Amino acid sequence: QVDLVESGGGLVQPGGSLRLSCTASGGRFSTFAIAWYRQSPGKQREFVASMPTLRTANYADSVRGRFTISRDNANNIMYLDMHSLNTEDTAVYICNIRNLRGFHYWGQGTQVTVSS
Repeated sequence: QVDLVESGGGLVQPGGSLRLSCTASGGRFSTFAIAWYRQSPGKQREFVASMPTLRTANYADSVRGRFTISRDNANNIMYLDMHSLNTEDTAVYICNIRNLRGFHYWGQGTQVTVSS
């Protein structure tokens, strides 16, 4: 069992930045593939970014160049650094891990609101 807890969401003005964190407990974090998703009201959950254990990173076209996914294996934390935020980035951001058996675990989500 892996528990994930996000933090760092909030209200930010257009053009601003935020850093989201997701702390994992349980399992071997260094072996997890990590990812961030987001969900807006009335929309399906969408992929934002991922980082498999080999340190490659993948991004949705809508965030590439603005968002950066990273991980701290020593402290079991994954991050999402978000810059140049716009109103379309408003969503609940949810962290995800996939373990070596292919099981997925999800956090509860943290709200990011971009508004002036």
